[in-house]
Amino acid sequence: MTILGHRDAALEACAARPLVVLTGAGLSTDSGIPDYRGPGAPARMPMTYQEFVGSPAAQQRYWARSHLGWSRMRRAEPNPGHLAVARLGAQLVITQNVDGLHERVGTPHLIALHGRIADVICLACRRTTPRAQLQERLAEANPGWVEAHAHVAARPDGDVDLDDTAGFVVPGCTGCGGVLKPDVVFFGENVPKPRVERCYAAVDALAAAGGALLVAGSSLTVMSGLRFVRRAARLGVDVVIVNRGVTRGDPLATYRVDAGTSEWLTALADLRSPA
Repeated sequence: MTILGHRDAALEACAARPLVVLTGAGLSTDSGIPDYRGPGAPARMPMTYQEFVGSPAAQQRYWARSHLGWSRMRRAEPNPGHLAVARLGAQLVITQNVDGLHERVGTPHLIALHGRIADVICLACRRTTPRAQLQERLAEANPGWVEAHAHVAARPDGDVDLDDTAGFVVPGCTGCGGVLKPDVVFFGENVPKPRVERCYAAVDALAAAGGALLVAGSSLTVMSGLRFVRRAARLGVDVVIVNRGVTRGDPLATYRVDAGTSEWLTALADLRSPA
């Protein structure tokens, strides 16, 4: 049975047990990065993997928007929620976010389930390079683009609301000339199997250790995160969900707190590692 709204009971349930933490876009909203499905968020249709690889026009549209969005996202700073997660001493932290903010605060035992937008991969030779290098090349190839579109609204995952991307120049891989893609898992693309297996193993270990799975800031709308909640519930592991608004995992939760993540996670970190 799910216990709704019991903030302190949920804290107590996580205070002294082994934890696996699953974080989503709601954790980064306090850093100024919008989420996909939080209360009041507009409907968003992210580009799919099939769209991206399907045509040069789609690649142009993606990189034109991402060039603008990345120039903003890379200035985002970790918030108290990120700092708190790093202090929890979790067995594993699984993040669905690609913004790199968990990495910025040195979160131990971290799996970036969907990759990191700070990395770029060539679809031909599979060479990986820093996004900062590509950003410089995009700026050189498209002078004035960022300044001319400073008014457009930001979207999650380093994207912006922009329809007219004609004329944007997209350079290829410096090694082979191939198509460049952010090293993240697009919608319609599979998470690499070793990452999934490591996450499953950590959830399985909770069952033997009497631990709990803590979900922070995720609507669990997509299966890539929900599958770990389902696995935990099937094994009898307590599931604690802290999120603004309903989630797809609510029927499986032991405790469900409708709240932002920064304050609640900070309180939990203080309980687990008092100063």
